[in-house]
This record gives sequence, structure tokens and C-alpha cells, in this order.
Amino acid sequence: MFKKVIVTAPSFIFQEEFLPDKLQKRLVISGNYMEVSDGYHTFKELYEHRYILFIALCRQVDHLDYEYYGNSSVWRSKVNGDGTIWDGWFVMGIGKEAGKQITYHLPLSRWDETDFAETLEKAPEFDGHSSQDVLERLKQL
Repeated sequence: MFKKVIVTAPSFIFQEEFLPDKLQKRLVISGNYMEVSDGYHTFKELYEHRYILFIALCRQVDHLDYEYYGNSSVWRSKVNGDGTIWDGWFVMGIGKEAGKQITYHLPLSRWDETDFAETLEKAPEFDGHSSQDVLERLKQL
């Protein structure tokens, strides 16, 4: 049912994407990778969902003060743990302790929506978590 699809266009490359047959036929490609669509949603729409869902999750974690993470577990910073600054972005996280961090970079335009979070001068040191680690940690909430 799933086939390996490699899509290449001038401004982006996707490798080893797995899509159901019916979605392969609906894949729409344009010059702007954020407008790539599976026929239902563009990357832009999906990222908007991710931003809003993560902010909503952080708001709930902050409100409920999850025992797993302790007090002030939701934080944000314009400076990454290694001291770098990504122009137009900030990092938001749940948990500061290595092995428990869940973080995403969010557009700076979302900063005001996250004023409930503890603002740090610098994010906690990145614990090296991968996307898969974040998925597993999200399941633990």
C-alpha cells in the first residue's frame, strides 16, 4: 500500500517519504515548499496546526503543573541553549532536564501568544533529543 516517493523540485527535496497510493496522485508541487500539498493540506497549514497545538499543549501543561516536569516546566527563550539566535524564531519547551525536554522553534510572531511561559534569557542546554524522542516524550504526558 505504501511506496517510497522521492520528490525533487528546484527549492526543496523530500527523500524517503511514504504516502498512501491515493495521496501520491494528489501531491501538488510548487516552487514554494510551504505550498507543497498532499491534496488536503499544505506544509504551511500543517505547520500552523503544529504551532497552535504545541502552544495549547504548553498552556495546559503550565496550567496543570504536571508532576513529571515540576514547577515552571514551560519556558521560552529567544536564545538557544548554545547561545545562538535564529532571526525571526524563538524556542519553546516543556521540561528543562536532560532526557525530558520537548522543544520546538516557533515564529517570533507567536511570542505574545506564549506569555504564560517562563521567559528565560537562554534556553536550557539542548539534550540532543531527536524528533522521535519528542514523539515518545509527548506520549508520556
